[in-house]
Amino acid sequence: MISFLRGIVAEAYPHRLVLDVHGVGYEVQVPLSTFDTLNPTVGKEVTLRTHLQIRETAQTLYGFASDAERDIFLLLIGRVSGIGPSTAVSILSGLTVAAFKAAVVAGDAATIARAKGVGRKTAERIILELKDKVGLAATWEAQAEGTTPQAAGDAELALIALGFKQIEARKAIASLLREDPQSDTDKLIRSALRMLG
Repeated sequence: MISFLRGIVAEAYPHRLVLDVHGVGYEVQVPLSTFDTLNPTVGKEVTLRTHLQIRETAQTLYGFASDAERDIFLLLIGRVSGIGPSTAVSILSGLTVAAFKAAVVAGDAATIARAKGVGRKTAERIILELKDKVGLAATWEAQAEGTTPQAAGDAELALIALGFKQIEARKAIASLLREDPQSDTDKLIRSALRMLG
């Protein structure tokens, strides 16, 4: 799997970038939020967090400006029934990560439904499945209130996006935070993967 790419922008369009990485051109589909954050111009070096989607008829590389964006993308395509990569990219194009989390916590289907190709029923299903099945809304709410460290919540989201159960991820992170309360997101994820692996 391709986890990230660092290269020179060869072509830049709002939903698609071509990165020259040591003489190889990678076409990467990106949400508008990533395009706006990176402000990619031809000749500029950028780094993208990536996800490679392999299907019978196509291989598509998706790129994101941050780990948080990629984690939301993976959560949507992996944990919400009926949500594919195109819809997940549309949601990230229309909402920031913080706005998406806030909409799920508040049960605000209207905000999520503003994304292109997302109707009210789909938005309600996203909220229902993320709140009830995955249980992430409580973590995001605690982050917003400041009772859970941002790094802990982000690490939990990343582990869930990687396929771990929330209860396993939360226990591992809590244990790691008792050992080192100042751990950043990357350290928590790496340590939790060793613990859970």
